[in-house]
Amino acid sequence: MKAIQIAGLRQMQTVDIPEQELGPDQVLLRLEYVGFCGSDLSTWLGRNPMVRMPVIPGHEVGAVIERVGDRVPEGLKAGMVVTCNPYTNCGKCASCRNGRVNACEHNETLGVQRNGAMRERIVLPWEKVIPAGLLTPRTCALIEPMSVGFHAVSRAQVTDIDVVLVIGCGMVGMGAVVRSVQRGATVVAADIDDDKLALAREMGASYTINTRTDDVHKRLREMTSGFGPDVVIEAVGSSETYQMAVDEVAFTGRVICIGYAKTEVSFQTKYFVQKELDIRGSRNAQPSDFRAVIHYLEKGSCPVDRLISREVTPDEAPEAMRQWAESPGKVFRILVRF
Repeated sequence: MKAIQIAGLRQMQTVDIPEQELGPDQVLLRLEYVGFCGSDLSTWLGRNPMVRMPVIPGHEVGAVIERVGDRVPEGLKAGMVVTCNPYTNCGKCASCRNGRVNACEHNETLGVQRNGAMRERIVLPWEKVIPAGLLTPRTCALIEPMSVGFHAVSRAQVTDIDVVLVIGCGMVGMGAVVRSVQRGATVVAADIDDDKLALAREMGASYTINTRTDDVHKRLREMTSGFGPDVVIEAVGSSETYQMAVDEVAFTGRVICIGYAKTEVSFQTKYFVQKELDIRGSRNAQPSDFRAVIHYLEKGSCPVDRLISREVTPDEAPEAMRQWAESPGKVFRILVRF
């Protein structure tokens, strides 16, 4: 069957791979749409320290169940539209022991530490297959990245009395905007792209800041009566935005870190102490976050078409990746249509 493979630095190609055998506790999915993630772009650019090369990318899945194994529960049947939880968990490490399986020390994410879903069919354990209700496979490809943003809001313990600054309005950041709005918070969306900021307002943000052209500190002080935001969610992964998060968050605020900074970050650590900050990492997503995103998307209020920048065939994927690398700020999601 046909698959997309990243073989090295800026090397992407379609390859033929063997079909997988279906075990009794497994489900065979027919992939219809798979989204390219920012981690896939980093892999293609040679900047992903966690990837094992060569790799079949892809963990943002919209699929249909083709067959199920003999021991798969009756709730999963052929013809169902599904997505998947692309993470593994060992069940033995400290994270798993504490019930936070999304942060398993030995996690292997599809398309990163193991071959992913950019292929015509894939076999997965039934526990990792998530029914998507009435959603289309195309919409399902948005569930996983939004769930990462939803999880960050849970880590931040956002409530209706909080002002939340979300730095970075890609798909993950948009998920954080939506979930914070659902919890009743006042949301400030920050990005360098005005089109993304306009969409963030459409998705519920009360305020927007263009970090390239606006005076971020002044604007935030005006919006928060001088206090600063109670919560800052960093969804970019740069030294500048990490520093901005710590500098701008209110005293006794919470900083939630999603993005991986590609370079070392220098902090004025006095702010950690003086502000008595809670600085928390947020990794992947919990099953409850997937369910929450599906529930949100089923309501039909999400502007799905505006979140999908482009659809391509597997043969068109290498050129789409090259164009994305040239203008990363203009892309929400590129979906590969199988």
